[in-house]
Amino acid sequence: MEPASSIRNICILAHVDHGKTTLADHLIAAAGGGVLHSRQAGKLRFMDYRDDEQQRAITMKSACIVLRFKNNVINLIDSPGHVDFCSEVSTAVRLSDGALVLVDTCEGVHIQTHAVLRQAWLERLRPCLVLNKIDRLITELKLTPAEAYARCQSIIMEVNNIINAFRSEKYLSDVDSILTKPSSATGEEADDEEEEDEEDAFAPERGNVAFASAGDGWAFRIDQFADLYAAKLGASAKAMKKALWGHHYFVPKTKKIVGKKAAAGKYKPMFVQFVLEPLWQVYDVAVQGKDGAGKLNKMITSMNLTIPARDLQHKDPKLVLQAVMSRWLPLSDTVLSMVVECLPDPASAMPERVERLLPNEELPNEASTKIEGELGSVRKAVEGCVSSEGAPCVIFVSKMVAVPIEMLPRHNAEGEMISNLEMSTGDTDAGDRECFLAFARVFSGVVSAGQRMYVLSALYDPTVHELDSKHIQVATIESVYLMMGRGLEPLSKARAGHLIAIRGLGQQILKTATLSSTPYCWPFASMRFQAAPIVRVAIEPSDPADMGALAKGLRLLNRADPFVEVTMSNSGEHVIAAAGEVHLERCIKDLKERFARVDLEVSPPLVAFRETIEEEEAGAVNQNGVIQTVTPNGRCTIRVQVSRLPSAVTQVLDDSYDLFRNIIEGNKVASRPSTTSRQASSYPGEKGGDDPVAGLRNRLLAAFEIDTGSNGVLDGSSKKEEAKKWMSKLKRIWALGPRRVGPNLLFLPDESSPLVKEDGTSVSSMNGDAEDVALVKGYALVSERLGLVEKEADRSTSGDDHSSLFKEVESLESSVISGFQLATAQGPLCEEPMWGLAFSIEVSVNTRERPSTESAENSSDSTAGTSVENYGGALSGQIMSGVKEACRAAVLARNPRIVEALYFCEVSTTPDFLGQVYAVLNRRRARVLKEEMMEGSALFIVHAYMPVSESFGFADDLRRKTSGFASPQLVLSHWESIPEDPFFVPKTEEEIEEFGDGSSVLQNTARKLIDSVRRRKGLPVEEKIVQFATKQRTRARKV
Repeated sequence: MEPASSIRNICILAHVDHGKTTLADHLIAAAGGGVLHSRQAGKLRFMDYRDDEQQRAITMKSACIVLRFKNNVINLIDSPGHVDFCSEVSTAVRLSDGALVLVDTCEGVHIQTHAVLRQAWLERLRPCLVLNKIDRLITELKLTPAEAYARCQSIIMEVNNIINAFRSEKYLSDVDSILTKPSSATGEEADDEEEEDEEDAFAPERGNVAFASAGDGWAFRIDQFADLYAAKLGASAKAMKKALWGHHYFVPKTKKIVGKKAAAGKYKPMFVQFVLEPLWQVYDVAVQGKDGAGKLNKMITSMNLTIPARDLQHKDPKLVLQAVMSRWLPLSDTVLSMVVECLPDPASAMPERVERLLPNEELPNEASTKIEGELGSVRKAVEGCVSSEGAPCVIFVSKMVAVPIEMLPRHNAEGEMISNLEMSTGDTDAGDRECFLAFARVFSGVVSAGQRMYVLSALYDPTVHELDSKHIQVATIESVYLMMGRGLEPLSKARAGHLIAIRGLGQQILKTATLSSTPYCWPFASMRFQAAPIVRVAIEPSDPADMGALAKGLRLLNRADPFVEVTMSNSGEHVIAAAGEVHLERCIKDLKERFARVDLEVSPPLVAFRETIEEEEAGAVNQNGVIQTVTPNGRCTIRVQVSRLPSAVTQVLDDSYDLFRNIIEGNKVASRPSTTSRQASSYPGEKGGDDPVAGLRNRLLAAFEIDTGSNGVLDGSSKKEEAKKWMSKLKRIWALGPRRVGPNLLFLPDESSPLVKEDGTSVSSMNGDAEDVALVKGYALVSERLGLVEKEADRSTSGDDHSSLFKEVESLESSVISGFQLATAQGPLCEEPMWGLAFSIEVSVNTRERPSTESAENSSDSTAGTSVENYGGALSGQIMSGVKEACRAAVLARNPRIVEALYFCEVSTTPDFLGQVYAVLNRRRARVLKEEMMEGSALFIVHAYMPVSESFGFADDLRRKTSGFASPQLVLSHWESIPEDPFFVPKTEEEIEEFGDGSSVLQNTARKLIDSVRRRKGLPVEEKIVQFATKQRTRARKV
């Protein structure tokens, strides 16, 4: 196989329907080794090999094929543009070194264009820009060459502004990382920081921008016309490249190139005069048919083109035009030459990407020199893309691909026929005849069939690999294939830099993994996804006897799709979570037809909600709302107070899910940044060498400052007091919830300032003497792990204290945390997780058993012979349930609210159907943000926020109401609380005057959502059984 210097690994990224697959067809027809005829390019959609992809005319699965162009091997990955399949884009981006970013010149930059540019930036890919569908500017929009030039300029400027925004975020994150370091090192490292190259990412004069029409099969770059006109005008090709783009004008009389000021508006830009006008002339002549045949022949002769006569005599002018343009400006030559010249080979790209893929790890002091040396050699091999036989072999698997066994090649790499191809232990399921192949890239070394490799999970630590057996496995690679779109070609071995498919890892890998020939290798950083699975449905087989087949099919689906989540609900239902409606439909189809092969019953969508409380008014200090409960045996008094976290803080907690999990579980996170999808979209500038814990701490502190500082109601002193209050609480973070990493905080009790001071007494002096009462103090674990407080040296109780009581109190800390976790996992409204709440819990334990009055009366009758100490069960269980109920009661006492997920909706339509679009949006509770007309076209773009619960069937409804003239795109945006009170009762005079006594008040939206969730979960719902009671009347009249 070819050396790494002649390899290019690229992916095609774009918004949906911007021409990715059509462009791929033309490249395959020209350099795919004859697998596709040029006449079928753009019609066959070669990379869309699934039936549903062909029917819907959209790409759902990223597919790879090998192209050969001028002694170069180009591994091309065609990725989806629909937001529901953003996970496939992430798998493609991880294995690539460069990207072709397509933009439709008619539609411009859309929401998914932003998303794919960010993903390419995060993975440190070098992009090239392709402005596609230039022909539509001529034939549909009827733009003049000058107008088309202005439109192309604005698109390039907009894309460059997006990249510059990413650079600004990276600069700010770098500044933050420098400021968090010690002052002695700050000055030294600040001097070593290189200034960012602020030149535009895309510039036609540098050759990384192509102007194309994939439908007509042509494309060009500036240098092609620069070489043509350089000889005619007597100028150098380098000077012509700069002059053909921008404000440069050619004066015919003096034959000089002047600037905008000298042109004084008398001349056209050179790009218009020398590039676009000839294109417009060819199109104008070609569409005339027979009337323009003479002029077209003259143009063909002047351009020295050789076109078969039968192509020029075709009755369809469109085919004649395509024949002329594809030979004058061949698309494949332009795009592939740009790929070879502007995009890096693996050896050149890896020095820049290695910090993202393999961040530097801080080795423990006890690590041996041998381990350090082995880890260093592996990193050097990956950074240099070493392809020698003796180099350590490192492979990253981005996803598992389910392939029917009939599609596997029947011959080996030497061409020998395989008489009997049987499924082995490394494959997943022999009964369903589905084989799982690992879609991977070789980053160093050589891999061959029969080689034994270590399979490393994301949590593997090579410094303790002898004790970390659950995160490392040994597997044998059975076969290595070259992916050719719909087919596979067997290989005997593959060197570093190549994209391959590996058979034999079906049992060892669930979704992604790192393969290494040595156990001394850090696992690759996890991939970053654009969104999170939000659409859920419960499924069950139509025949209960097929439950086993369904369970097995779900396991296969979970492995085959990198983004789907398969879980079991508390009620025992199988639940599938997908990114959107289209993604969910594809998963159900695969489950029915490929993996489970049984008839299924699918429930209505299960939309996730959250529960919170009403946001506090600016400057309001809540002195009430404290809930106090006593355990059944009377030994413990529990006091709970809840408050709303600032919205910016909640966002940070929600975005840093994985990083918090690693911090709390004690995993090594010193230099491995968190890789959640939402964090990726917020902090693209994180560098592998930065301390992610310090970055998280700074973001958390900044979130408090921003939220308190942005409130215009508070004056200066109040802002400082509010910020000081939250900063003091940050040093007392006991736990997060639910599941120990959620967006809710549990604060330690503040002994110096008790929660309640009704009569001036402290908690410790109530319900008994101070010496008989102890407070469950807890441990600021999260604050310590974040570096907000110093680590406690010793938490043991001194001998002078009442050791038996304090040891018992210390053992009850886990019960308090468990009660908090249970409460935040199931809120009081509809048992949905809580969101953005801060709890302060004080639990005081008394040594004297003093049951409450009710407990004493009951114990005399039903618990005779049972000690008071054991009344109500174990003390830890009583505290757990008491904390849970107290937290739920505290939320109910503070005006609870329901929180729903919102989509960011982008709809493009014509002016004639704008009213229908607004009607559909209003019916679905969408909040329109803005409406703007797309420059240079008659299309309107409407941006809105739409609840996820109202989004099902939105696309079909919109197309039906607008006769197909409107196309929507939905992206998960954020969570937002509904301001309506679900328990609204008229109280004021105005409310009573409007709604009456409340008996006839209709349920508001919040109450309807809560009741629907409660019905689905089987919880009691307060509703009228009889809406309109009338006496029954019969036909027969009885006297």
